Amino acid sequence: MNGRRRTLTAAAGLVAGALATAGAATPAATAAPSGDAAQKQNVRVATFNASLNRFNAGDLVADLSTPANAQAQAVAEVVQRANPDLLLVNEFDYDEGHVALDLFRDNYLEVSQNGADPVVYPYAFTAPSNTGVPSGYDLDNNGSVGGPNDAFGFGFFPGQYGMAVYSRYPIDEAAVRTFQTLLWADMPDAMLPDDPATPEPADWYSAEELEHVRLSSKSHWDVPVEIGANTVHFLVSHPTPPVFDGPEDRNGTRNHDEIRFWADYVSSPRTSSWIVDDQGRRGGLRPGSSFVIAGDMNSDPFDGDSIPGSAQQVLDLARVQSEPVPTSQGAVEAAEVQGGANLDHVTPAAQDTADFSDSSPGNLRVDYVLPSTDLRILDSAVSWFPSADPLAYLTTGAFPSDHRLVHVDVRVPGAAGR
Repeated sequence: MNGRRRTLTAAAGLVAGALATAGAATPAATAAPSGDAAQKQNVRVATFNASLNRFNAGDLVADLSTPANAQAQAVAEVVQRANPDLLLVNEFDYDEGHVALDLFRDNYLEVSQNGADPVVYPYAFTAPSNTGVPSGYDLDNNGSVGGPNDAFGFGFFPGQYGMAVYSRYPIDEAAVRTFQTLLWADMPDAMLPDDPATPEPADWYSAEELEHVRLSSKSHWDVPVEIGANTVHFLVSHPTPPVFDGPEDRNGTRNHDEIRFWADYVSSPRTSSWIVDDQGRRGGLRPGSSFVIAGDMNSDPFDGDSIPGSAQQVLDLARVQSEPVPTSQGAVEAAEVQGGANLDHVTPAAQDTADFSDSSPGNLRVDYVLPSTDLRILDSAVSWFPSADPLAYLTTGAFPSDHRLVHVDVRVPGAAGR
């Protein structure tokens, strides 16, 4: 199917030059004309941490080069059954040639899986991730430099655990903003980690390290999508898990501030004035713009290990619709059957989106699709099927992922009729 797509080289080249100045690599958007999107008014937006990450660079490309990889087939079927118009895939390894982005479309999404209708996304976007990019510093303070914990984002190679966006609607690639290189210390009142063994505050990182440590563990992207006469900004990210650290809680504090980024970005010009993208453009989202915040935030509103209030930074925003909350019967059944930590949770089990260890932290709500208030919510769900459902095989245990696809249907003003 590659022959019907064209690479948007002109605008991408302009972005590439700006990113090179900022020290980042080039993003990619691919597109082809399609009549399908023009017939839609109600738009389904989804996020899915598909666990399409591999241990070595190039392994994902190899796995997707044929249509026979069992995990990719199952991931594609989950997507096909949900049939979203706009999709974020978390934990999708980035490669500089953007080969995996097209291979997953050609060999999996556009091929029927177990009788499900294929899905066609004429437009797609990906860009580099901080994961696995060496920092040159001992960021975990273990006495040596190198390895995944000393990268700008945890990863064994550059681009591991990256992201990808697929869309039935045109992406305004010239207006895409990425925030891969934004420094954590540039955030006003940043929650920088503190070494509890010393009397100085917020001193886990040295002054020199703070001149290089980045806010995003992967990246933050503002991907404008043209839906009819309107532009919807798809605001996507994948904050670091708030665990796998020590008493300094460097991952918990980073998770908190990665989520806070979006709160600052969409709130007002005053709160977003500190933000500078990889192209050197300052400020946040233009007031009144339509948007959807999406991704695996790695933060449950009440349960798990994130800093209290982390998820609420976006859930409680005046411009964000956080209700109705997407739910599933499969999550309720899983919590009852698995027991353990799930029995003490505050967040209703129906809202869970990830099947984690039963002993700790239990199943959590960590994956979000949050539209702006001008996009009326019509429906929402979590693709977590109970055992009696014929599709239960898609969400049993951790295969194909320990996360579940979450979708929200919205009415977009100015879109053509569906």
